[in-house]
Amino acid sequence: MAKTPQAIRGTQDIFGPDAEAFAFVVETFERVRKLYRFRRAEMPVFEKTEVFARSIGETTDIVSKEMYSFDDRGGESLTLRPEFTAGIARAYLSNGWQQYAPVKLATHGPLFRYERPQKGRYRQFHQIDAEIIGAAEPQADVELLAMADQLLKELGIEGVTLHLNTLGDGDSREAWRAALVEHFRAVKDELSEDSQERLEKNPLRILDSKDRRDQRFVADAPKIDQFLSDDARAFFDAVTSGLDAAGVKWTRAESLVRGLDYYRHTAFEFIPDEGSEAAGKLGSQSTILGGGRYDGLMESLGGTATPAVGWAAGIERLAMLVGEKGEPQADAIVVVENDDAMTSAIQALGKLRAAGLSAELFASGSPRKRFDKAVKAGSNAIVAFDIRDGEENRRIKADEAGQARIEEVLG
Repeated sequence: MAKTPQAIRGTQDIFGPDAEAFAFVVETFERVRKLYRFRRAEMPVFEKTEVFARSIGETTDIVSKEMYSFDDRGGESLTLRPEFTAGIARAYLSNGWQQYAPVKLATHGPLFRYERPQKGRYRQFHQIDAEIIGAAEPQADVELLAMADQLLKELGIEGVTLHLNTLGDGDSREAWRAALVEHFRAVKDELSEDSQERLEKNPLRILDSKDRRDQRFVADAPKIDQFLSDDARAFFDAVTSGLDAAGVKWTRAESLVRGLDYYRHTAFEFIPDEGSEAAGKLGSQSTILGGGRYDGLMESLGGTATPAVGWAAGIERLAMLVGEKGEPQADAIVVVENDDAMTSAIQALGKLRAAGLSAELFASGSPRKRFDKAVKAGSNAIVAFDIRDGEENRRIKADEAGQARIEEVLG
């Protein structure tokens, strides 16, 4: 006998309560994005490799170690998307979506990264994503963050706080970067190997290092507030006051950074509070949803300077926090107690579904046991069909309102 193939490491088959929790996350996201008037967008699962190399950065771990890249039959290098933003930026430029700017976009689907599988993290994983492109005003940041906050609340996820920082404008960031290089260069030999490598290329990344060798030097590192221009400070003040007005709770996180040069102004993450149920479920993988403003990305793909801000969240992680979801009960179960009544039962199924009622057919196994199986399965109503002595009988088991509704639909 041939050996049964197994799933590839780092992938998963989702079924039952886990699948219902996954679907609940997606359905809630779709409902909330419509409330905020975000337009649905779909992009290819793979792009030219250069799209990600130019937008994410050649030196990042994602590009250098984690991407699934391959040459197609034409010899062109293609990559399965490791994130959404680069593909959305490419689509914005190549399809002329500038005509809709500012445009609010939302999408969800699978992404791929070759990394060590762990709790809530897979090599094929799924994200929800929201972006506002072409809006330079701080109100766009507030809009996105209010949307994210409402999404988490409607998912029933509690004990989570928005952590917020500013990276300043271009001049502010460059001055801060130079000060960080000077600060960490003085203790270079005592930093971790990763941070020594990042020192010249990406010093901001040292600030979020979890290595104890680095953390003792992070506490007294220069802070962005020392270098903020008046415009950058006013932008951040407008974001925080907007969040206060929207009722979104936040806390300042001065070590929260984004390493790539095209990130500007707002950077943020929603993180479980210490000791909360959410923190207990996620373990060390604490960020639930994160993003920031990336005003310089379009230029890296050959476009003109275009302000943009966005966020993404892993569906698997959100589903873990939502918890198992049972399959919802059917509005009605149609039972065939005698196979001669099959035609009537199928006609009834069609009428119920056309009226917007979910309906399921029980017509297999022993006819005597079908009704009992329907009772055990649970539903708001049971409609049983039987034919005896050439005469069809229909009986309905439901409360008074349910029975009236079923009789109205079936006639």
